[in-house]
Amino acid sequence: MDELARVSDTTVRNVRAYQDRGLLAPPEKRGRVGIYDDTHVARLKLINHLLARGYTLSNIQDLIKAIDEGHDLRSILGLENAIGGRWSHERPKTYSLAALAQMFGPQTPTQLARVTELGLLERRGMSFVAKSPALLEAAAAMTKEGIPPRELLDVISLARPHFDAVARLLVDLVVKQLDRYDAGTLPPATDVPALVDAIWRLRPLAAVFVEAEMNRALENAASAYLGGRVATILDRKLSDEAARQAGAPEAHGSGGKA
Repeated sequence: MDELARVSDTTVRNVRAYQDRGLLAPPEKRGRVGIYDDTHVARLKLINHLLARGYTLSNIQDLIKAIDEGHDLRSILGLENAIGGRWSHERPKTYSLAALAQMFGPQTPTQLARVTELGLLERRGMSFVAKSPALLEAAAAMTKEGIPPRELLDVISLARPHFDAVARLLVDLVVKQLDRYDAGTLPPATDVPALVDAIWRLRPLAAVFVEAEMNRALENAASAYLGGRVATILDRKLSDEAARQAGAPEAHGSGGKA
């Protein structure tokens, strides 16, 4: 068991725990000696891989059971990735504190803490990593137009619950493809590849819905606000013009004698 743990990059304690949970088959008995083989090494490396991806031992137990029942692990992980994988293809970008100061002006520790709490930046030593550089660059451009960073953060804080609610609705539509199967069970192995393809096709369509509706809402809000503002200005101009004309002397009454 010591050798198995060493080869598999784990501990003897973990090996025993996995055996107790049924994740790892017992060794083959040869007399009084238990022999582990490559299948045990492969299983332990799989468990390590799944733990690194964030799965719990209970999740892994379900996956192991599915594999033992004939599911292909690649298909199962493909389904998990189609549902839970990143929806953005942006590459994270690292910014120094000096670069952020150039983009947004000097920032206090409190302001930086708020940015990291919102997940817009992640601190790495003396630098910061942005998961969405495009969002950060857009915020910097708006700051240069005179919008204070604090107000941008306020907007994100207020809007995020609404975005989360919309996202849940759209994700429900996408993964509803699973509803035809019994809850708590994986689809039949033969159905998984087509299901994965369908979910990947639906994901970008959901993003189109979000963008189109957001554009519509922005247009309506801008028209309502700016239209009202322009109407107010025009009304004031017309009132001022009417008052000026009412108070002005008539042109024909100001002539002198010949």
